[in-house]
Amino acid sequence: MRGAVLYGPRDVRYEELEDPKILNPTDAVIKVLATCVCGSDLWPYRGLQPINGPTPMGHEYCGIVEEVGREVRKIRPGQFVIGSFFASDNTCPTCQIGYQSSCQQREFVVGAQAPMLRVPLADGTLVTTPDIPSKDLIPSLLTLSDVMGTGWFAADAANVKPGATVVVVGDGAVGLLGVLSARQMGAERVIAMSRNPARQKLAMGFGATEIVTERGDEGVKRVRDLTGGIGADSVLECVGTQEAMMQAIRCARPGGSVGYVGVPHGVALDGSELFFTHVHLHGGPAPVRRYLPDLIRLVLDERIKPGKVFDLALPLHQVAEGYRAMDERRAIKTLLWP
Repeated sequence: MRGAVLYGPRDVRYEELEDPKILNPTDAVIKVLATCVCGSDLWPYRGLQPINGPTPMGHEYCGIVEEVGREVRKIRPGQFVIGSFFASDNTCPTCQIGYQSSCQQREFVVGAQAPMLRVPLADGTLVTTPDIPSKDLIPSLLTLSDVMGTGWFAADAANVKPGATVVVVGDGAVGLLGVLSARQMGAERVIAMSRNPARQKLAMGFGATEIVTERGDEGVKRVRDLTGGIGADSVLECVGTQEAMMQAIRCARPGGSVGYVGVPHGVALDGSELFFTHVHLHGGPAPVRRYLPDLIRLVLDERIKPGKVFDLALPLHQVAEGYRAMDERRAIKTLLWP
């Protein structure tokens, strides 16, 4: 088969790869029906995160089970499945409290930007749908593998409650789906921080009530002005930079919460400043597996349509253009059809 391989900064190639095989008795191999480029893929693509030689890319996926290992009991060939970017057994003590992305046996799922994919720990990682979904639902179901699940975790970690005032820092796909998640959880006001007109429009479509275009200290001041000088109950940090993290913390009211899901790059916190904010911080790699069953139901019932976040769809062999479009901010998120 052929798939996406990163060789170095801005050098993604679509080339021959070995077909995935069952390596462990708990594995499954799936036929990928849809995959995509993640914002976190852009860190190594831009050379800001090192790689060790040519690296198969992609960790978001949904598809049809082709083969399972001899110890797989719940997943069967022919089923439509969605899985997290972290494989988990879903039985260890950490999984049982809902943090499957810190499973004691976790493995990072890689190589999803290809027609076939090996998924470790299949019984714990993959979640099935009742039937094979129609093609129009597949983009939304694909988002549950990472970006929608991560946006949902950001809102959950930020303790979003009905009637809350929420700020979302970051207008990438995760931030936009954080807006959707916060509204779904009952937030009364959702303030999206964005300078991009297309992303502002999508944020409003997902339920944002206000847009703040300022950044940094000016952005914090604007949020304070909008909240009567108090700050937000909940803030979602969906970028991963120092500026975004400090902006998020300073937008929160005393006793408020920040859910941070942007992969940190160069983030350092001043303990003294944090001490006097009285702000709760919670985040990390999203435990997508925890949310998958409920999010699948929301999509199948058409109560949410997170697939709208894909504003560019390409055949898989044009994967390099998908990366370029996101790198140049010509696209929010690229959907890839194998």
